[in-house]
Amino acid sequence: MSKGLTSRSDDYSQWYNELVTKADLAEHSSVRGCMVIKPYGYSIWEKMQAVLDQKFKDTGHSNAYFPLFIPKSFFSKEASHVDGFATECAVVTHYRLKNDGNGNIIVDEEAKLEEELIVRPTSETIIWNTYKGWIQSYRDLPILVNQWANVVRWEMRTRLFLRTTEFLWQEGHTAHATSEEAQAEASQMLDVYADFAENWMAMPVLKGHKTANERFAGALDTLCIEALMQDGKALQAGTSHFLGQNFAKAFDVKFASKEGKLEHVWATSWGVSTRLMGALIMAHSDDQGLVLPPKLAPIQVVIVPIYKGDEELNEISEQVLIITNELKKKGISFKYDNRDTQRPGFKFAEYELKGVPIRLAFGGRDLENNTIEIARRDTRTKETISREGLVDVIEKLLEEIQENIYKKAFDYRAEMTTEVNSYNEFKKVLEEKGGFIAAHWDGTPETESKIKEETKATIRCIPLKNKQEEGICIVTGKPSKERVIFALAY
Repeated sequence: MSKGLTSRSDDYSQWYNELVTKADLAEHSSVRGCMVIKPYGYSIWEKMQAVLDQKFKDTGHSNAYFPLFIPKSFFSKEASHVDGFATECAVVTHYRLKNDGNGNIIVDEEAKLEEELIVRPTSETIIWNTYKGWIQSYRDLPILVNQWANVVRWEMRTRLFLRTTEFLWQEGHTAHATSEEAQAEASQMLDVYADFAENWMAMPVLKGHKTANERFAGALDTLCIEALMQDGKALQAGTSHFLGQNFAKAFDVKFASKEGKLEHVWATSWGVSTRLMGALIMAHSDDQGLVLPPKLAPIQVVIVPIYKGDEELNEISEQVLIITNELKKKGISFKYDNRDTQRPGFKFAEYELKGVPIRLAFGGRDLENNTIEIARRDTRTKETISREGLVDVIEKLLEEIQENIYKKAFDYRAEMTTEVNSYNEFKKVLEEKGGFIAAHWDGTPETESKIKEETKATIRCIPLKNKQEEGICIVTGKPSKERVIFALAY
């Protein structure tokens, strides 16, 4: 196992890159900009998927699957949408390879596609072209569909989980009879994401609206959840879009209303991606490795035997079997690591690096005394306790660890949220402290762009239920009714 990580305070970016690879979450592939998600990393993503998938089904959605390839002509139907994705699209132009006679494989120029195909960057266009055949009447609505898929957005600078050319995600696409229904759907799905982030990922988030400049291409309104990472930068952890009738008009999707009128359908789309893995790592982990909230940890409890000889190991293993049977009944995931190829100290460091919430160490003395050593990953504390009622202790401790991880992140965000009233103060906080900055803005895209150009800070969101207060824009001095949240971001 690799030794030590770079400290977060020395080089946060390097710490992150090392942690992703050393904790066996993911690695760079031989395809530039694409990653291999390793089994341990994928098992965390599977837990995320399972929770979210159930939440989608509980809110009435069904899963479907749509093609990876989208005809280029579909993109030209919604102008703002194509503008938003044009520079990131991978294009398929040919459908065959051939041998050039010298042992080289080349593209067969005679096998050119009549129409180029775009490798899916997002699926609004192909889905709305499909919905045209599904919707005739108000009786066909609403359509509440989600798909789990991979998407491709060509990236020049990539970072594992945070920004890769290909990534995994889910994308919901819904169709409604009224604007009110569609907006309620977009709000509901934002709440689903926020609940998942806070109660499963133990990551506090701000819910809000994106500005017109930051909206999804083709949306009338984009709702988002924004989280704060330990280096004081923001990360957009999920978005939900009210698309109005833009895509229905582009693809001529109409329905006969109860009154017999022909009307265009109202739409939403919403999604989260493997970027959540990056958020999970950066929100909680420390210089020793991952810190995983128990609800998403693939292994919640690891048991390491400390023994002299096979006889003692067999006695320990008999007692461990009693413990693991009880853990199984409680639905607590565990691993009994009795490998004889590694010493206990190595195993302790390995599971600390991988973020396992609870570690049990079981030795010869524990056999005699009916005890066991229990260590917490979040606080890195340990104590020796009685094995009586052990599983009840573990169950309570997992809940406590989940809450503690959330509280630590919440307190950090509170400490790193600053109100400013001038542009100089804004720049000073941005440079010296970072975090979320609450400031007045005059509401114009020009001022927003100026701030971004001069400081690289963006408006992360206009918080929902935002406090209304009289103020003046930090840049122009024009009147403002509320503060918005700025930050440097991933």
